[in-house]
Amino acid sequence: MRGPLYPSSVPVSRSRSQRFDALVLEALEPIEQRWHAELTQLDVAVDEVPEISTTAPEKVTWDDDVVVDANVPLARLVPAGVDKRGLPTRARIVLYRRPLEARARDGTDMADLLHDVLVEQVATYLGLDPDVIEGQ
Repeated sequence: MRGPLYPSSVPVSRSRSQRFDALVLEALEPIEQRWHAELTQLDVAVDEVPEISTTAPEKVTWDDDVVVDANVPLARLVPAGVDKRGLPTRARIVLYRRPLEARARDGTDMADLLHDVLVEQVATYLGLDPDVIEGQ
C-alpha cells in the first residue's frame, strides 16, 4: 500500500522545513504587529545552510549584519540593493534553518531562539537597540 501516512490537513504531515517556516511566521508576528510601518520594505527568507566560500573555520569572519553562534551563522541581514540584472532588490533577513535547528532542544526553545534572532536582525535593519524592538 502506497500513499501518505497522514492526511495533508494534519500538522504531523508537514515536512521539517514547513514546520520551521510556520515557527518563523509565529516568531515574526509580534514584531511585525508592532513595527509594521517600518518593515514594509523588508522580506524574511529561509535557507537550509549559509554559503561559505572557505573551508577553514578560523579564516571565516562575519560582518555585523550576521548573527553568529560559535562562529556558525544563524541569520544574515541582506541590505537592499541591485541584483546582477540591474533590478532593485528589497532588504531581507535570511534565517539558516539547519544551524538554528541544531541549537534548539525542542519546539519552545526553537520559538524563543527564532524570536531572539529576528529581534536582533530587525534591530540592525532599523538601526535600533534590540530592547527597543522588544518594547522594553
